[in-house]
Amino acid sequence: MPRLKRICPPDIPQHIIQRGNNRQPCFASVLDYAYYINCLKESALKYCVDIHAWILMTNHVHLLMTPRINNGISLLMQDIGRNYVRYFNFSYQRTGTLWEGRFKSSLVDSELYLLACYRYIELNPVRARMVSDPSEYSWSSYQCNGIGKKSDLITFHPQYLALGNNKLERLKHYRQLFFIHTDPLLLTEIRTTINTGMALGSDKFKLDVELLVKRRVSSKKAGRPKKE
Repeated sequence: MPRLKRICPPDIPQHIIQRGNNRQPCFASVLDYAYYINCLKESALKYCVDIHAWILMTNHVHLLMTPRINNGISLLMQDIGRNYVRYFNFSYQRTGTLWEGRFKSSLVDSELYLLACYRYIELNPVRARMVSDPSEYSWSSYQCNGIGKKSDLITFHPQYLALGNNKLERLKHYRQLFFIHTDPLLLTEIRTTINTGMALGSDKFKLDVELLVKRRVSSKKAGRPKKE
């Protein structure tokens, strides 16, 4: 089955996942995490991409980003891929690929699903039972979005800024989002859309995107089409 053409329109957030080849570790030391973050910061500036949420797990990466130029995220991921893989292979005297094929991506409806993606990304180490609270995990944007640490990597999305009139209000209301039980159907929807490259959002959002990019971004209905 031919893979769908990558779409990366400007000003629409995207949830990105990139996994280590064969689920093998892509970070082996604190220096590795720090180097990747530095690559991410430089590439985001270079290709005009806003980073809203991120997490670096042992064998995969989640990113929530908004490109400001056409194809910005693809250019960013290619740039990071070259620079980080070169660093990782040199550091550990290895050759060959580090990542598992192409990164996976899903366009995200800002109004309905963006903050859900924030939570999904930053709760990864909790779901993996590595920590009991997202604040305990160092390599995550929760340190900025939920605790308030300064970061020149993060650009606050308008949906995040709307959580409060000032920083303390936003942090309080953002942390409260993590006390809400996550609907299993929502988790399934987030995972399905990113694994299939479909859009995550309302029917109207999907239709608007399809008209914009001239490509299907929603799953086909199961079963045979109805006769006229």
